[in-house]
Amino acid sequence: MIERLENIQRRYLELNDELMDPKNLSDIKKTLELNKEQASLKEAYDAYQEYKQILEDINSAKEMIKDPELSEFAREELENLNLKKQKLDSDLEIMLLPKDPNDGKNVIVEIRGAAGGDEGNIFAGDLFEMYKKLAEKESWKIEVLEEERSEAGGYSLISFMVKGDNVYSKLKYESGAHRVQRVPTTETQGRVHTSTATVLVMPEAEEVDFDLDMNEVRVDITRSSGCGGQGVNTTDSAVRLTHIPTGLVVYSQTERSQIKNKEKAIKILKTRLYDLKMQQREEELGNERRSKIGTGDRSEKIRTYNYPQNRVTDHRIGFTINALDRVMAGDIDKVIEALITEDQNRKLKEA
Repeated sequence: MIERLENIQRRYLELNDELMDPKNLSDIKKTLELNKEQASLKEAYDAYQEYKQILEDINSAKEMIKDPELSEFAREELENLNLKKQKLDSDLEIMLLPKDPNDGKNVIVEIRGAAGGDEGNIFAGDLFEMYKKLAEKESWKIEVLEEERSEAGGYSLISFMVKGDNVYSKLKYESGAHRVQRVPTTETQGRVHTSTATVLVMPEAEEVDFDLDMNEVRVDITRSSGCGGQGVNTTDSAVRLTHIPTGLVVYSQTERSQIKNKEKAIKILKTRLYDLKMQQREEELGNERRSKIGTGDRSEKIRTYNYPQNRVTDHRIGFTINALDRVMAGDIDKVIEALITEDQNRKLKEA
């Protein structure tokens, strides 16, 4: 462990020098890469500095024990220092696990109503509200990118960006099919129905991740449609992008400005292509995807929200909490923490 921490310390200090190099300062892409790498090492670097200080203090306390006047104080201090060292040993083990390079990124989330018709769309709207409330708690910002409202309420599709600190590290486990069991408002016999909505969480593609060749993209300008307001509906402001090599299509009409809609569409297309690139890489590696908590596929049933019993169950790790009302109000931290802990435990076992 110490050898790995020494390597991290050496690389962290090298990055300081590289970031001060005039050649790199004039290259924005290179500077972004260096800053990103250093940020990924900072937590372990800082913890190692604290660890070394604790080792020094332990040695000093051992010396103090030899002094009869200070021995009682020194023994108490040594006990506290050993407890700190023990905790830091555990923390460092987790810090040294392989990092997901996307953990610090913003995300684009797509929620679609799936099985259950209107009730599936209504539940898609409920999930959107849950993530909005979570974002408020975490001081994240949400920007709607695309929406297709359902006449009965909710959405057949809602796509939005979440911006903030380490968003992907917390939301990456949300991809999959979310199942709801409850009595729909349209049910006259009081029977419980089961419906689903699917969630897809993608890390935002940054400049250093993916270069989009606009020569491979067909751009179509169309008239906006749907619930966009009178001004939107009567102007040619909607933008549809088609990525010719993959056939991926992105449509954006939430802004009145054609330029802004094009910017949003490009951002979504880059993120979808980056997500596709990650999936292909994981399939090539094979084991990485199998060792994850769930596959991340939209069709995989990951969680059930049972309203009659006020219960939420995450099927991937067998975690149940009887606080559905609080979860839907954005208090989903316990579920996310359980997923993160299980992910870390699996990685520790592999290590």
